[in-house]
Amino acid sequence: MSRLRIGVIGAGFIGRVHMEKFGELDDAVVVGCTDMSADLATAAARRFGLGRVFADADELIGSTDVDAVVVAVPNRHHADLTVSALRAGKHVLVEKPMALNADAARKIVDAQRASGLTVMVAHQMRWLPEPREVKRMAEGGELGEVYNAKCGMMRRKNIPGWGSWFTRMDESGGGPLIDIGVHVLDMAMWLLGNPKPVSVFGSTYAKFGPQRRGLGSWGTPQWDGRFDVEDLASAMIKMDDGATLTLEVSWAANTLSDNSHFIDLMGTEGGASIRGKRLVYTTQKFDRPVDVEAPVPVGEDHRTLLARHFLESVAAGTTPMSDAVSGLVNNTILDAIYESARTGGAVELDWSFLD
Repeated sequence: MSRLRIGVIGAGFIGRVHMEKFGELDDAVVVGCTDMSADLATAAARRFGLGRVFADADELIGSTDVDAVVVAVPNRHHADLTVSALRAGKHVLVEKPMALNADAARKIVDAQRASGLTVMVAHQMRWLPEPREVKRMAEGGELGEVYNAKCGMMRRKNIPGWGSWFTRMDESGGGPLIDIGVHVLDMAMWLLGNPKPVSVFGSTYAKFGPQRRGLGSWGTPQWDGRFDVEDLASAMIKMDDGATLTLEVSWAANTLSDNSHFIDLMGTEGGASIRGKRLVYTTQKFDRPVDVEAPVPVGEDHRTLLARHFLESVAAGTTPMSDAVSGLVNNTILDAIYESARTGGAVELDWSFLD
């Protein structure tokens, strides 16, 4: 196929990652970028040899030289930019979370269905070697019936950019739950085979952020800003097949943790546990527990695999692995956790709008 011409909206860290990875692939060319900071966009264009710096997102989306758009900006802009790009006839790779909330995510799903174009959410953790090996185990029947799972990412001192968009509800949609929790939630739902969640119970806490404690090195603090999101969240999600998933995530907490992601799948024939780059298969033999360090195949960089999958989905007209509907499911679960935390009760989910 001819090379897909890509424009990147957002020239910060994540935007530059996409410029780098697409720039390494023969089937794509990054034609230009844009950012609220013209200096940042100009520096990124110079670094990656891009031919053009667009004045703003509207100019990039409207350009006839762009076939697909990467949306790599703060969360509250994801839906508007994605819908605008779809209406302009562009395919979209949008950073996680797909939208600020479920209502905004539904607009993306509606626009994608109306356009017939590709929308993919950039959930790079699905492409890590450990989850891919667990997926192979689960689909191959090695775990049996998986009826319970746990996932999370507990960071001890890692609040990003205090006072910036990261810690402002109107800009981000939440704290660690929507920032890093969406990563492990998406990975767990995928490994479970994308079941339908029917009930959610959750709690959120803000014990460190309001006191300006637990700050990390990511992002640029804005001390005249505010912190009105959570710094820890926990939840239980029940599926329509009876399986359960528990989620724990924090930016700051007094707990033993190496800050890496974790997931446990518990099946009738075996289990699989990921701790960062470690994968252990657990089972029972001769009435004894058996743990096996599972070898993980080494392959291409996970972000390269993500970029290639997007290109292949566009070229073939097939639904990408992390499509708009999966993004909507994630946003709906996150909304339910926040609602449960607010009300103190369980939240029942209705998926009839997807029919």
